[in-house]
Amino acid sequence: MGVKTGAPLSNTDLSWRHFIATGAMGTYSVRPEIEESWRRCYEAGVDPHDGTSHLVLNRSELNRLLRERKDLIDVARPFMANLHRFVEGSGFIVMLTDEQGFILEALGDNDTLEDAAKINFVPGASWIEEEVGTNAIGTALVLKRPLQVSGSEHYCYKHHRWTCSAAPIFDTDGRMIGILDMSGPSHETHLHTLGMVVAAVEAITHQMKIRQKNRELTLTNCRLNNIFQTMSDGVIIIDQHMAVNQINPVAKQVLGGAETEIIGRLLSDIFAGKAPHTERMLAGEGGYTDVEVMVDAGNGRIHCLASAMPIKDDTGDVTGGVVFLRPIEKIQRLVNRFSGAQATLHFKDIIGNSKEIRDTIRLASLAATGMSTILLQGESGTGKEVFAQAIHNRSSRRKGPFVAVNCGAIPRELVASELFGYAEGAFTGAKRGGRPGKFEMASGGTLFLDEIGDMPLEQQVTLLRVLEENRICRIGNDRMIPVDVRVICATNKNLPEEIAKGNFRQDLYYRLNVVSITIPPLRERREDIPLLFRYFLDKLARQRGIEFEGVEPEVMECLQRYSWPGNVRELQNVVERIVSFADGSRICMHHLPPDIYQPPAVPVHPEPSSFTRMVRAVTERQRRKEAFAERERMELLSLLTRYGGNVSQVARELGVSRNTIYRKMKLYGIEN
Repeated sequence: MGVKTGAPLSNTDLSWRHFIATGAMGTYSVRPEIEESWRRCYEAGVDPHDGTSHLVLNRSELNRLLRERKDLIDVARPFMANLHRFVEGSGFIVMLTDEQGFILEALGDNDTLEDAAKINFVPGASWIEEEVGTNAIGTALVLKRPLQVSGSEHYCYKHHRWTCSAAPIFDTDGRMIGILDMSGPSHETHLHTLGMVVAAVEAITHQMKIRQKNRELTLTNCRLNNIFQTMSDGVIIIDQHMAVNQINPVAKQVLGGAETEIIGRLLSDIFAGKAPHTERMLAGEGGYTDVEVMVDAGNGRIHCLASAMPIKDDTGDVTGGVVFLRPIEKIQRLVNRFSGAQATLHFKDIIGNSKEIRDTIRLASLAATGMSTILLQGESGTGKEVFAQAIHNRSSRRKGPFVAVNCGAIPRELVASELFGYAEGAFTGAKRGGRPGKFEMASGGTLFLDEIGDMPLEQQVTLLRVLEENRICRIGNDRMIPVDVRVICATNKNLPEEIAKGNFRQDLYYRLNVVSITIPPLRERREDIPLLFRYFLDKLARQRGIEFEGVEPEVMECLQRYSWPGNVRELQNVVERIVSFADGSRICMHHLPPDIYQPPAVPVHPEPSSFTRMVRAVTERQRRKEAFAERERMELLSLLTRYGGNVSQVARELGVSRNTIYRKMKLYGIEN
């Protein structure tokens, strides 16, 4: 790039010479953006007679930069090649830089590329204003808009032979990510050159947007596919004709067949020949939620909840749907898990070393390993539910639910709906969508029917049929639902006597009495009373943070003499009373209830005075009053415990009003 000779100087030439010499503009002017660039270069101390880039990346740095900007290079390269084809043979080269001015890619004629290499106009070189003065690349980086710099508009003299047209490239977020430049001989300057570069940049930007959208679509598709494959619900995708197009692994497991056998089947066939809600959805009436369906699976029919939503095209027309399947049994397990329908007691929690209780535990342990129905017999308070929970936890169904139902505490008109459930609209006040019964809730686990002797006769027939067929039919519905339940029953009544009275069906008794276990009353295992007393005492003491000084020997003797009509439950209540009254002191005889502790009779004197007789009479009346009150309190506690706190049931049992029960509870300080 030698000094121009012969040709007359242009106004730009004269302006450049004056500015380089003085640092100020003369009488000749240049474009404002060029003037501002010259001033920046002058203040930065750029050598106007150099023009060679001295900031060049080494090979490893350049390779790292090329890897980082691979996406930009891959998109821009085809458009750079097209630009070069338009100007091939004319001495032009096409350059791509990053947003910091480092050249990433260069295409052009060999002669021009060799000429450019003399000023380090090569990949890896920085082409910012601070390095090489005013140029289309560096100045466009500053202005952030397209620019053409020709001849002596360049700040450095070595560039006066060049004309450069550059335009910035922006990403989808509006950030500048590079510069596209086309440089060639200054005498080939044309405005359309800049237009070609701008058009190429627009095409690059558009292509990058497309690539970004494709990348986002691919990522979204991968995420959706991962969700589809890993969802805990079964998912079935159908077309507008209800044919199955795709299923996920859970749906395949629910349906129990090979995927090739399921794809192409009609959903109505899978849904036991009925799919009215899906038909309405495909007709444009919208999706549905939690509809009960029977699914024809490979191993029989499965009771499921189905939800669905339509798939629409860009015009809003329904082209298919997505159906979600959840087996009812799975939902019930979750409900039971979080609602507390789980057995927490084991055989090790049954306190006692007597032969009677050890024999009962041994028999119950053996029965637990089978699948037969078990009938637990024993007086009230002997711990029948404790045994039922222990049997469940020893059985193969221990991971399933344990659902307990007190047949005596349910109003007779509600027994059927409680056990077998009901369909929507079955009766006035029925819950919308219906409700599953205890048999469905216990499916896969154990159903404990306490006080089975109190079940109404009309429901005993239904119970017998369910036990025989392992299927239930909700009230108000004719659909049979399979259930997999082991039944444990308990009663404090003599069922053969109830059969003789006509209160219990003989055929149901024989069906329930497959394995009969009689739990001994507390009076028949008196040696366990000290163990139970200590167990309850220590447990309550820990709960209340109390430490007792000891127990008088007479107390234990008295406890062992008592007949315990309320059995273990009564003993537990007595210990609770003792803990409340003793309050950490030594436990003495006067801490026992009057029914258990009878004080010695007052000696009778031959001729008591009238005052003495009066005092004795008042004392005796007071004692009897206290004894009656304590018996009433214990009876009330026993009934409340028996009926699970149901005040109405207790009132019916005693033949009094509910207000009377509440008054008595308040009088005796009983909290329900």
